[in-house]
Amino acid sequence: VQLVESGGGLVQSGGSLRLSCAASGFTFSSYAMSWYRQAPGAERELVAVISSTGGLTNYPNSVKGRFTISRDNAKNTVYLQMNSLKPEDTGMYYCKGGMYYWGQGTQVTVSS
Repeated sequence: VQLVESGGGLVQSGGSLRLSCAASGFTFSSYAMSWYRQAPGAERELVAVISSTGGLTNYPNSVKGRFTISRDNAKNTVYLQMNSLKPEDTGMYYCKGGMYYWGQGTQVTVSS
């Protein structure tokens, strides 16, 4: 099983980034997928989740209306579109497949 995130980087406050997570080694279309983030010294927190078919999504209030999760089951890829970024969105962003599979993370840094 492999989950490889990409798309992180440094962006100014108010900017946008699109993260991608390419999955392999499991039946991607059968699993819900999610994105988590972890700031230095903080707990890892859920920022978005999408059902296996893509028909259901959910977000915490902290990112609702700014982040959008989507998936392409034909490409075994899940995305996280992040708009109106804030400095508090800074952290390592991880892709998670189902309940057990984690990627290595991609760093997002938002400057004020």
